[in-house]
Order: sequence, then C-alpha cells, then structure tokens
Amino acid sequence: MVFSSLIFIFIFLPITLAIYYISPRKFRNFVLLCASLVFYGWGEPVYIVIMVFSTIFDYMNGLFISKYRKNKPICNAIFLNSVVINLGILFFFKYYGFLIDNINSILGLNINFHSLPLPVGISFYTFQTLSYVIDVYLGKVKAQKNIISFGAYVTMFPQLVAGPIVRYSDVNKELDNRKETFDNFGCGVERFITGLGKKVLLANNIGLLWTSIKASNISEISVFTSWIGILAFTFQIYFDFSGYSDMAIGLGKMFGFNFIENFNYPYVSKSITEFWRRWHISLGSWFREYVYIPLGGNRNGLRNQCRNLLVVWFLTGLWHGASWNFIFWGLYFGFFILIEKLFLLKYLEKNKVVAHIYTMILVILGWVFFDLDTLTNAFTYIKTMFGLNGAKFIDSASIYYLKNNIFLFIILGITSTPIISNIIEKLKEDMNGKVMNMLILANIFIMLISIAFLVNESYNPFLYFRF
Repeated sequence: MVFSSLIFIFIFLPITLAIYYISPRKFRNFVLLCASLVFYGWGEPVYIVIMVFSTIFDYMNGLFISKYRKNKPICNAIFLNSVVINLGILFFFKYYGFLIDNINSILGLNINFHSLPLPVGISFYTFQTLSYVIDVYLGKVKAQKNIISFGAYVTMFPQLVAGPIVRYSDVNKELDNRKETFDNFGCGVERFITGLGKKVLLANNIGLLWTSIKASNISEISVFTSWIGILAFTFQIYFDFSGYSDMAIGLGKMFGFNFIENFNYPYVSKSITEFWRRWHISLGSWFREYVYIPLGGNRNGLRNQCRNLLVVWFLTGLWHGASWNFIFWGLYFGFFILIEKLFLLKYLEKNKVVAHIYTMILVILGWVFFDLDTLTNAFTYIKTMFGLNGAKFIDSASIYYLKNNIFLFIILGITSTPIISNIIEKLKEDMNGKVMNMLILANIFIMLISIAFLVNESYNPFLYFRF
C-alpha cells in the first residue's frame, strides 16, 4: 500500500484516524502500532515477522544495555550483538545475492542461491532501531520501557517505507506525551495534499517521459533526447521522493508527531556539498551522526578525513542498493565533496551562476548512474549525452518530446525552487478570510485533480520502495 493510492486515501487513513481519535489517549500508541502492522502487511504479510522480531529484539537490547550499563563487558556484548544481528538481517535480504553474484563472477564459480524479495522499508527501520540502540548505549536517551510505545516508533506507518529516517531521540518525548491539535492536524492535511500533488501530478507525469526514453535503444537516441530524458528523471525522483516525504510529515502531524524535514529545495544548490545538505536530509544526518563522527570526522588530519568521507559515501551508495552502479554513484558524489572540501568551494563561492550550473550538471550525470541498471548502460547513456558515440544532436523524436512536455518542464522548474512556497508564506502573513478561502480552494483543487489522475492512471510507481 502506498500513500498515493485510493485504498489508502479513502479507506485505510479515514478508518485509522477515526479509531485513533475516539480511543483514549493511553491506547493511541497501540492503535498506531496495529494500524502500522496492517499497513506493512498489506502487500507482504510474511515479512511482518522480521519487523516484529527487530522491534522485540532491540526493545530488549535497550533494556539490557540500561540494566548492565555498569558492567562494561556485558553491556558491550549486548550492543555488538544488536549491531551484528540488525546489519546481518539487512545484509541477508539486501546484499546476499549481490555478494554471491560477485563471487561467482570473480572466481568463475556457479554457486546457486534463491533470490528473495526485499522487505519494503527494511533499510529505513533497520537504521531507526540501530540509532535507538546506539543512543541508549551512549547514554543519549533512556531505554523505552513500554514495548507498545517502542513498537509504535519502529513500525510507524507514516514514515515506515521511505522515511524520513526518524531517530528515537527526535520523537521519544512525543511517543508518550504528545498533543494533537486542530491547527496541527490542519497543517498535516495541507502538507499531505502538497505531497500528493507533487507525487501524482508532477512526478508521475514526467516519469512517463523518462520511462519512454529509457525503453529506447540508448545508442540510437539523439543527444537532445538523452538530455530531455535524464532531465525528466531528475525532476521525477525529486518530486516523487520529496512528495512522499511531504505526505509522511503531514501524516505525522495528523497523529501529533513532528518529523524532521527531509528536503530543502536541493536543485537551487551551488555546490555538491550544499546539495547533500538539502537532499534526503535525514539519511545524511544519520550517516554523519553514526558513521562519520565515530570514525573521527574532521579530526586526526586530512588523510583520515578523506578516508572517513569516502567510507561514508561508499556506504551511502551501498545503502541505496546492492549494485555496483549505486556504489559508483555514492563514491562519485563523495569524490566531488572531497574535492570541494580541499579547494574547490572557495572558487565556487566567487560565481554563483557558474557554481549552480556546475552543481546541476554533476547531479544530473549522477542520476544516470542511479537509475540505469548497469554501469555499462550508464556510461553508454552519458556518451550519447555528449555525442561521443556518433549520435545526432537533434531529431524528430526529441522535438516531439519537447513540444509535448515544455509546459510541464516549466512548471517543474518553478516548483523545484522556493518561489511558490515563498508566495504562499507571504499570503499567510497577511491572512484574512479571502486569502484563507483561496488557499483552502487551492488545496481542494489539488486533491480533486490528484484523485482524478489516480482513478484513470495505471502508472503510479514509487521509486524509493526498492530501498
């Protein structure tokens, strides 16, 4: 089940909200836990066992770490056991086949293995339970004694399958002591509709263009078509993922939670460093907090700092998927962040226009490695983009694609910047009855158009489900 589905919007969410709000406050975490398990098990009920195991396992680990804190050998053993088991489960489902494939390829073997489907959201909830155990071990938070509250944190359906990655320290107070208000609920509804519009009206429509171009023979498309295609994906992945994050944050507000922001208009960035401060913010902060800083961060000299950066970006790529193109994608960005840190940033700061062009070209090229299934196909596509394989610069197909999508590209370009958001904030500052009615009508319009698209459209992918 996805947020941008009629079943979720008209059946699951209304029923869950109704039961949640008529329940006494002390039972609301239980309602949220049950609803989250139903949500998760809708498509793959077998994998609920893994989630329930992770929840109970790390709940117990938190209690044991707290109990044996003064006994360092036992405390360390419990902590290491938690880390190994959590990462072991993630490795088995996500990377086991990738490892066997590479062993077979390198050693010329033929080891057979049964490929298992990836449990939805396993990368996200594994990181959440890990952050909890680490924070309890370091004494940053107290162990949660109520297993229902902890279960609600781990399984919470608004951010379960695609984030933002919510650390326990971000919501521990709200788990047991939150106030649901009418204003917060209204803000949540507005944020959900915004995300739904981004996903259904923008991401899905431009995604059709990229799907069409990607299905073509890469070596036969024109240079212009290749740029139109990857630009379409550049917008698709942003509006798809940020739209889903908006819906998650909105749903959180409906249930009294305030999740961290996950995107901050990354396509206005003027360096790769800035881009990754604005893109998937929760993942970046997780790696910084639990990998980069423990490795030494910026301390212990330039050599170690470079090593730490490359380790983090190798893991960032690997987290996204068990494939060499994801690993290359992570190291690709890690390399440019390292170059910027060493010397390039001071030059980029001198010319913001050049800096923005530089950033967007690198980001767009990066998405080629991210979405095409092999490095060979990615490099072939990039050769086409720069006319290195004899491709025509422009042809009738590229003119057709541009003519049919030019207005959509303009809308995407404008809405990927803070322009619309700033206008809305200005209107809200001058809030009166007329402005209020106008904003309400705009939200109703977006909701109705989105639903109309969902009723008539079979193309409704969600890119980050595979992570």
